[in-house]
Amino acid sequence: MNAHGHHRAFAAPSMTALLGTGLLMLAVLATAVGVIEVKYLTRTEFDVLQQVRAERDALDVEWGRLQIEEAALTSHTRIEQNARRKLDMYLPEGGEVRVVEVSMPKRQGHVQ
Repeated sequence: MNAHGHHRAFAAPSMTALLGTGLLMLAVLATAVGVIEVKYLTRTEFDVLQQVRAERDALDVEWGRLQIEEAALTSHTRIEQNARRKLDMYLPEGGEVRVVEVSMPKRQGHVQ
């Protein structure tokens, strides 16, 4: 009842109001579906990111191992030991060393 003692009748919603409400409901539904899809894609991509990080970490460990192996294989001591043992090489004595000088002919018109 209103202030004058009369019952107020509710007017039927207009077609425009119904259409607007329907469009708003569709927009809310579409937004909800979009949020769900984005959340799913985010989880999927995060899983891929975790896998890639694990691969990177494994490669970092392998790289470190290979650097240590390279350092061990290319050490001067190891090379010298292999030269002595496998190739029967040795350091020459002072009298066994020969110095060979090579002279390069000068070209005409070439500035050095």
